[in-house]
Amino acid sequence: MKFNTKTRYGLRTMIELAMHGNDKGVYQKEISERQEISFKYLDQIIASLKASGLIVNSEGRMSGYILSKDPEKINVYDIYKAFQHELMIIDCLTAEGHCRRDRLCAARDFWNDLNNLIVKYLKSTNLKDLAQKQEEINERESASMFFI
Repeated sequence: MKFNTKTRYGLRTMIELAMHGNDKGVYQKEISERQEISFKYLDQIIASLKASGLIVNSEGRMSGYILSKDPEKINVYDIYKAFQHELMIIDCLTAEGHCRRDRLCAARDFWNDLNNLIVKYLKSTNLKDLAQKQEEINERESASMFFI
């Protein structure tokens, strides 16, 4: 199982907004520079986050971006779904994944349980927690740079 680049960069973008967001918002250029994401590629990521209702422009067209709700009310699974459909780690778990053995398959039950654990974990991790963790990492890194 592998998360796509847009999902990974989308999460980093959302952490950036949770850390630096204010009434004026965070400009795309700032996100691009701090997160080392191509400005052009970030356009696609921001478009998906806006379409999913997770972010909005703070004051109109040429303004920065802000979260649409408090970071503790946004979980990682919300961000995942901005870029991909419901998480299904194997095809036979999807509605389209017809299998004549579905009611007779212990392996399918195993994959379904694992899938549910992953979704539960993604839902249990909110953006506020990740932003706080990133701030701690930044402070630790800044302190270690001081002694060099």
